[in-house]
Formats: sequence, structure tokens, C-alpha cells
Amino acid sequence: MRLPRLTLLLFLAAQAFDGVFTYVAVKAVGPHAESNQLLVFWMALIGAGPALFIAKSVAVAAGTFVYHRGLHGLLAGLTALYAAAAIGPWLYVYTSWP
Repeated sequence: MRLPRLTLLLFLAAQAFDGVFTYVAVKAVGPHAESNQLLVFWMALIGAGPALFIAKSVAVAAGTFVYHRGLHGLLAGLTALYAAAAIGPWLYVYTSWP
């Protein structure tokens, strides 16, 4: 498998995991588990599931667009940033959750 395609798959997996982690946390403790206030607003408006589905769909579409434009370095950077800034904190929260 080529590296750019693997990067895209890792980006898509990160989006899926972040969506699931966020949904579980919001259902368990409420919308204040999410730090993105725009997403919190939409969760209050249309519900956590639909808001997260739309947000993750937009992110997946954007990542796929970047991949198809051949901006593989950008996609790799975004994937690494996402892993550090979104997946990492959720993993910390879930490992310390009672």
C-alpha cells in the first residue's frame, strides 16, 4: 500500500474514532465534554449524533479533497495534528475515567 493512501486511511480512522469518543463522552457527561463551542451549539440544536455525523462528514470530505489534490504532505500533517490534539486527549480521558 502506498504511503499517501495509508495516510488517508489513518486520517479517516482518526475522524471515526474522534466521532465515537466524542459521542460516548457527550452521552455520558453532557455537551460540556466537547471543547468546540460551535459543535456544542449544533449539538444543542439538532442533537449530538446528527451534529457529530455532519462535522465528521465535512472533515472526511475535506481530507479526501486534500488527498485527491495531491497534497499528501498536508494530509500527513493534518493527520498527525489530529492525532495529537484530538485522539490523544480522548485517550487520556478514557484511561483516567472511573
